[in-house]
Amino acid sequence: MVTIPRLIIAGTHSGVGKTTVAVGLMASLVRRGLRVQPFKAGPDYIDPSYHAVAAGRISRNLDTWLLTKRQVCAVFQHASATADLAIVEGVMGLFDGHRSTSDRGSTAELATWLRTPVILVVDAGGMARSVAALVRGYLTFDPRVRVAGVILNRVSERHFQLLREALRHTLRVPILGYLPADPTFAIPERHLGLIPAHEDPALARAQERLATLIKHSINLAQILRIADTAPPLPEAPWPSSQDLAQRPAVTIGVARDRAFHFYYQDNLDLLHACGARLVEFSPLADARLPKDLDALYLGGGFPERFAAQLQQNAPMRRELRRAITGGVPTYAECGGLMYLAQRLIDAAGRAHAMVGVLPGAIRMTNRLQHFGYATVMPRRATILANARDPIKGHEFHYSTWDHAPSSRQAAYLVMRRREARRLEGFARANLLASYIHVHFLTNLRWARGFVASAQQWRKRRHRPR
Repeated sequence: MVTIPRLIIAGTHSGVGKTTVAVGLMASLVRRGLRVQPFKAGPDYIDPSYHAVAAGRISRNLDTWLLTKRQVCAVFQHASATADLAIVEGVMGLFDGHRSTSDRGSTAELATWLRTPVILVVDAGGMARSVAALVRGYLTFDPRVRVAGVILNRVSERHFQLLREALRHTLRVPILGYLPADPTFAIPERHLGLIPAHEDPALARAQERLATLIKHSINLAQILRIADTAPPLPEAPWPSSQDLAQRPAVTIGVARDRAFHFYYQDNLDLLHACGARLVEFSPLADARLPKDLDALYLGGGFPERFAAQLQQNAPMRRELRRAITGGVPTYAECGGLMYLAQRLIDAAGRAHAMVGVLPGAIRMTNRLQHFGYATVMPRRATILANARDPIKGHEFHYSTWDHAPSSRQAAYLVMRRREARRLEGFARANLLASYIHVHFLTNLRWARGFVASAQQWRKRRHRPR
């Protein structure tokens, strides 16, 4: 059994301030000298960037639709092994998930899988005694979910005292504190959600102010006592080198900067465990690729926001075009796909030259194009997988690609509940590009396949001529 003090920060609904509370608690507890391991429920890439700034540790995704219970527990235990405490930020409302009739994919499901006490965040502005009725519903809705405390958000101290009296008179649940309505703590949003942390230079200062406020308005000692009540978990080991059939070392270049930073950390860890050395480069700032690369991995992000800068960095675009057309195995997801196209047309209609190894143009729209979980079935062998070897993933994008995938070029058949199967992505020789972010832990053969393709390229490069 594995003992890890832990708690989940959940909300009554989206927008109640879960991220603010979670980030503030992480920063406050780190200031007390604790090693805090952050997590985010679901497929979100942006909230974890705030966690990382607050905790000084990489935040991981815990997704109960993509992963099995054992896999979720393995990710959780693997990342928390060197931490004093784990804090999980929930997704949407506590009971909101993949379906309206079950807890599938919800924060509540994650709480039951990890046997973790829940701290409920309530946006109580404009409420009085009604707050007790609201909280009672969350306390009793699912007896398997233990709501162990409540934090009231966007209230004054005087308002908090009134609400606490109403809750204490009606319910037996700890009222752990409050946060005032302070616009300096608000996190701006754009079409994919919150603005990533590294785009806000004032974030560290705001987190410091938030941590100072929480020290006086939230009972941290009681929160730590609640985290300590989490029961031991059955051991769920991370995949071993035997599981992954570790191969000789290869070097994979990973695009990482303000334009490209959407990666499942578990994907990177699994590639490393398979024998890959990961070397980061910036399509925005670097003129050259790292030397002696055996493969390229271009993840998602916001290339549309930095399209002019990406176009201006012509040396990097030439480097990538030369490498990819020369045979370097290249895997691109969502933003990476957009960058590899001929052009990227922004929301204002301005066209920007991109790398140009994929046909056609990417056009930004003001409407969400595809969103949600999916299982993808490879239509042919690629640099990552054999034909008909499925994997799970998630997509969320506002852009369209004017090159409709043909049956000859499409990488995948996308299978999603309540949606007709459709062709998606692009696969040709050493190149695989798709809008879908796949999770390698849902099919370890994909991680092994990527490293194997890199190894084949390495052997070819070093073959005597």
